[in-house]
Amino acid sequence: MPKREGRVVIWPAYIDAEKSRSEGRAISKRDAVEKPTIDEIVMAAMEMNLKPEAEREKRYPKEWWEKPGRVAVLKKVPRTAMVREIASRIKRRRG
Repeated sequence: MPKREGRVVIWPAYIDAEKSRSEGRAISKRDAVEKPTIDEIVMAAMEMNLKPEAEREKRYPKEWWEKPGRVAVLKKVPRTAMVREIASRIKRRRG
């Protein structure tokens, strides 16, 4: 995806409770979810009207050997607040 103004990338590692901060988790473990998927992130971002674009073949730089993919969304609030809200919505969906 070419760099676009007003968009930010959300990697699953940002909200993965199984990752440490040094491995890429951007929010507290309490707010994070276990093994989030691209589809869950896309659904949560759609609920928030962030117009998500999934890129499934992308590799997270800290784990270049895996292809977790990423989601580009509109930046309406600071990234950490957005990531926290996405994780919260995923938790509610999972029950």
